[in-house]
Amino acid sequence: MKFEKINDDKIKITLSSADLEANDLDLHSFMSDSSETQSLFLSVLDKAEKDYGFITDNYQLKVETYALDNGTFMLTITRSRSKNEPERKKFKVSRKVPNMSTASLIYRFNTFEDFCNFAEFLSTSELGNVDKISKSSLLYSYNDYYYLIFNDVNVKYPNLRSFYSAITEFGTYIEYSDALAAKLHETATLIIKNHVVKVATKYFVK
Repeated sequence: MKFEKINDDKIKITLSSADLEANDLDLHSFMSDSSETQSLFLSVLDKAEKDYGFITDNYQLKVETYALDNGTFMLTITRSRSKNEPERKKFKVSRKVPNMSTASLIYRFNTFEDFCNFAEFLSTSELGNVDKISKSSLLYSYNDYYYLIFNDVNVKYPNLRSFYSAITEFGTYIEYSDALAAKLHETATLIIKNHVVKVATKYFVK
């Protein structure tokens, strides 16, 4: 667990997979705001206050979380004064989503079933033809995770923001990098080479 104080009102914490395991958490349960997640947050805040002077009593807290491509998690905690100075700490946790102008996207799913659940959701949703979101899409298997890549994203797609919100219920947004994309291309197992959602819906969704 690594702490970095950005300024008086913001601190960044890096959590490794070992940190999550030590608290009986995995990536999926960490993003689900479980009781274990809240317990870990409180432990993090206690350490931030004790070791870095980052006091959170009588502050409202905004906690942003996102995954890095090396399997670690990043938390950015921002405090702000509450008008009513509540006695209990309040958490506002927001999932990391891409910038609306992002040309390429990577999402990681904990299991193939999670990915199929996402594909099934899209097949019954009103988001429209997902193939229109990007010119190409690929699904890889790597280190027991499944990575979905969208290339040449259509930033003018009308339901793009809704799509970004929906997919984070099933998988985790990964900050895109050419190095990660190349690594997956070279070392991962290609499961579906294009039209990922359409193929998954046809062959894997009951």
